[in-house]
Amino acid sequence: MKFRTEIELRPYARQLSHADRLLALGSCFTETIGERLADAKFRITINPSGVLFNPLSILRTLERYDRAAKVSADELHHADGRWFHYDFHGKLADTTPEKTLARLNEAVDAGAEALHAANVVLITLGTAWIFERCDTGEVVANCHRQPAERFHRRRLTVEEVVAALETALRGPLQGKLVLLTVSPVRHLGDGLTGNAVSKATLRLAVEELTLRHPDTILYFPAYEMLNDDLRDYRFYADDLVHPSQQAVAYIWERFVETLLTPDTQRLLSCIARIVAASRHRPLVAASSAYRDFCRHQLEEIKRLPQIDFSEESTFFQRQIEINS
Repeated sequence: MKFRTEIELRPYARQLSHADRLLALGSCFTETIGERLADAKFRITINPSGVLFNPLSILRTLERYDRAAKVSADELHHADGRWFHYDFHGKLADTTPEKTLARLNEAVDAGAEALHAANVVLITLGTAWIFERCDTGEVVANCHRQPAERFHRRRLTVEEVVAALETALRGPLQGKLVLLTVSPVRHLGDGLTGNAVSKATLRLAVEELTLRHPDTILYFPAYEMLNDDLRDYRFYADDLVHPSQQAVAYIWERFVETLLTPDTQRLLSCIARIVAASRHRPLVAASSAYRDFCRHQLEEIKRLPQIDFSEESTFFQRQIEINS
């Protein structure tokens, strides 16, 4: 007897390895998968400007990174003792314009460097609903809890989403492999019906893009995995919005087996052991047993020269020195 319908996925023709350089942009699900890739020692930069939910803000961010366009003081806004920018997440806001500008431009520098170095860009689309400023008509990435009357809310069409991403393909994303996902995270602020229409819009747009650009764009069905494969509230976190850790682990497993090369998959357990060893804290750090343990980890690292273990190597070497 079968009690669920599993999504059948075959390994992708183009798969990822540690030789790739990645930039991940989009909704919080991007960060979930991006952090797993970072833990697996992929060279990846995740949302330098903070979480981005809608396709137009993702395009706007990519264009800024492509130009490495610094943020100027006249772009900032002030409310409730904080200075902020509508294109950036609230975590980058601060109490003075100088501090805010420094944080925003640090994010731009990181994003520009990552975009220009990346050969793969992972984009997770969160919603087709956008907020446009009433005074300028510009789409905002984040409303920063400003009064609702300052914005006009509307839903993008399939054609607008497609046009935005094709603009990026001709510009900042030219020559790069783009891995698209639709976030399985539910936007309950839009209402369940509004969320359903939004996700449907994004899914149709992605389908059109993959048909038009089969050699450039890949689609990974994270949205379908949570909603049609797992399909149960026990796979949601307590907020009934985000996937649970068990659901994330399942989606990550499918990501690994279909999107990572076989050689890369075989390395993951070794990488995990070395990373875990660097987080281990012994009862007696000055013991010869712990020094031998650190030396063994350094030997294991030498066997994987293709992986960047610089942080772990520094840690183990330092432990040997200070505990000798």
